[in-house]
Amino acid sequence: MTGAARGIGYDIARLLAGGGSTVVMVDVSAEGLEKAVGSLQAEGMRADAYVLDVGNVSKVKEMVQDVLARHRRIDILVNNAGICPTTPVEEIPEAEWDKVLEINLKAPFFLCQAVIPAMKEQRYGKIINIASIAGEMGALVAGCHYSASKGGMLTLTKVLARLLGPWGINVNSVAPGTIDSVMTADWSPEQRKMLTDRIPLGRLGQPIDIAQAVAFLASDESSFITGATIDVNGGALMR
Repeated sequence: MTGAARGIGYDIARLLAGGGSTVVMVDVSAEGLEKAVGSLQAEGMRADAYVLDVGNVSKVKEMVQDVLARHRRIDILVNNAGICPTTPVEEIPEAEWDKVLEINLKAPFFLCQAVIPAMKEQRYGKIINIASIAGEMGALVAGCHYSASKGGMLTLTKVLARLLGPWGINVNSVAPGTIDSVMTADWSPEQRKMLTDRIPLGRLGQPIDIAQAVAFLASDESSFITGATIDVNGGALMR
C-alpha cells in the first residue's frame, strides 16, 4: 500500500497486518517508513518497506515486479498516497496542478496497471482506492486540483471494476470526509471548526475510521461489492 508511513496509510497497514496479511509499505519518506515498518515488526507483524516516489512510473513497475518475485502474489492494492495543497484557484501554477494529478490520479492508475496481470492470473484481487468527499461534492478547503484528482479516482474505480470483474478482481473506493490527520494538521482552527460544524456526528474522522472501511473491502466479506464507494464522513455528505 502507498503513503504508508503515517496517518491514514499507517493505520490501514497496521490493521491489515494485524489481521495476518503481509503488508508492503510504500512511501517517499525513508525515515518515516523505517519507523513505521519497525513499529509493526516489533509487534510481530509481517511488513516490508519500499522507499518510492509513486509518480515515477518506471520505479513503480520495478517495485511491483520485485514484490511478486519475493512474495509470489499480490492480493490487495491500496492506493492511499496523496497530496492536498490548499492554493486558491486563481493562484494554482501549472507545475502544482501537474504534481497533484500525478500523485493523486496518475500514480494510482499505473499501480493498478502494474498489478493487474498478476491478479488476473490468480483470478483474485482487491483494489481499494482512497478517494475523498472532495471528489464527490467539491472541496471546501483543499484546492480544486485535489477535488478534480479525487473525482477522477472515483471514475477510475468504476471503470476498472467493470473491466476486471470477470477475473474475480474487486475494485472499490473509500471516500473520507475531513480526517484529523497529517494532511489536515496545518489547517487553521477556523477551517477545522467550519468543517466540524458541518458534520452531524460532531467530530472530525480519525485515521482508524478509514482503516476499518478498507479492511472490510479487503476481506472476503465484501466479495460481492465492486465499483462502489464507501463514504466515511460522519454524515457530512448523505446520498
